[in-house]
Amino acid sequence: MKLAHTFTSLLALVSLVAGSPTQQVNSHAIRLPLERRNNQVTVKSLQVHLAQVSTKYRQGFAAYEANEGHAHPLSKPCSSETMRRDAGNVPLTAQGVDLWYASIDVGSPAKTFTVSIDTGSADLFLPSIACFENCDSHNEYNPFNSSTAVDLEKLFLLIYGEGEVAGEQFADNVVIGGYKAEGQTLGAAIAYSSDFSSENFVPDGLVGFAFESISEYPAPPLFQTLVQSGELQEAVFGVKLSATPGASELYVGGTNTTLYQQDTLMYIPVTKAGYWQVTLDQVSRAGVSVGNLSAASIIDTGTTLILTDPDTAASYFAAIPGVQSENDGSEVLYSIPCDIIDDYAPTLTFGGYPFTVSGETFNLGPIEVGSSDCLAGVAGADVDFWVVGDVFLQNVYSIFDMDGLRVGFAELA
Repeated sequence: MKLAHTFTSLLALVSLVAGSPTQQVNSHAIRLPLERRNNQVTVKSLQVHLAQVSTKYRQGFAAYEANEGHAHPLSKPCSSETMRRDAGNVPLTAQGVDLWYASIDVGSPAKTFTVSIDTGSADLFLPSIACFENCDSHNEYNPFNSSTAVDLEKLFLLIYGEGEVAGEQFADNVVIGGYKAEGQTLGAAIAYSSDFSSENFVPDGLVGFAFESISEYPAPPLFQTLVQSGELQEAVFGVKLSATPGASELYVGGTNTTLYQQDTLMYIPVTKAGYWQVTLDQVSRAGVSVGNLSAASIIDTGTTLILTDPDTAASYFAAIPGVQSENDGSEVLYSIPCDIIDDYAPTLTFGGYPFTVSGETFNLGPIEVGSSDCLAGVAGADVDFWVVGDVFLQNVYSIFDMDGLRVGFAELA
């Protein structure tokens, strides 16, 4: 179903139940373990993911234009193929991709929720107790049972490919890593599309760590609220992503220096606040440069792959023996024979420092059980820039500095 057509009238059903506190408020940088959810990666699940990512950026660009009064420099008109796909009513249910998620506490008394950590978006949403669609088995937020909740009397609709989240906006206290964001705007969803059901989306909700200028609400994102409140020792968060259980973390208010080689740390300035947008000096594979030099890129923990436009993706895979492509409109996936795929993993150069993606993270596994061809971690999408997702980010320690408007990368310890 298309939630945009139904959710307004159904908000009258909101009647909301409660939770219990867990996190202690603190004044120091703190480590939050990140859980990793990974389904079996398939061509279909990645095509769904690419459609969601493309739509996320179109939505963010539209919000930026509405908030700032002019178009984002990376935005572009939608292709006719994209508009046809978005206008359809085809449910997408597969989400066999990486998700890293952490715990937050919301309300008074507090209730704990899990949220996907997404540096490529800006808003926080959770399922509410009034949710009537696809919220079963998720923890549900009850604003009427929180003494600090304020009904903002505003509706919201967030779109991720064919995945949609609709509901009403509230302000409430949110605690992450012991830091309290008072009066944080959040979306209390009364409907999730099937993409966000517990079978397809393990965390309860999502929290964006980008900038207010791309907020759909529009309102300061959670991390920006913490920065503005003076709660943090530093306006910085660090991220380590790993396929190893227990090895991933979000570090709020600083960085975990035990996780990276400090002499390799380098920073790149954010070129346009909104996203964590930085200049990507060069992409190469097997010593051959691919695409334009000094290209725009967005650092996005909410995207599994490394994405670029279809033409640049085609040039990346040109002349690789046995390469095959799978097209779905503007989204193009590639596979390489499993016995040689590691040889074609990319090197991304930021600030003059080359970071090489490991074959282990570049190789997403066989395209199907028993196949000798493996899915590659670089793909084409409906974008005119590079999206640097988890295929790369698992190879580095990442630092996001909101006051300094810069992103840092370092080799892992």
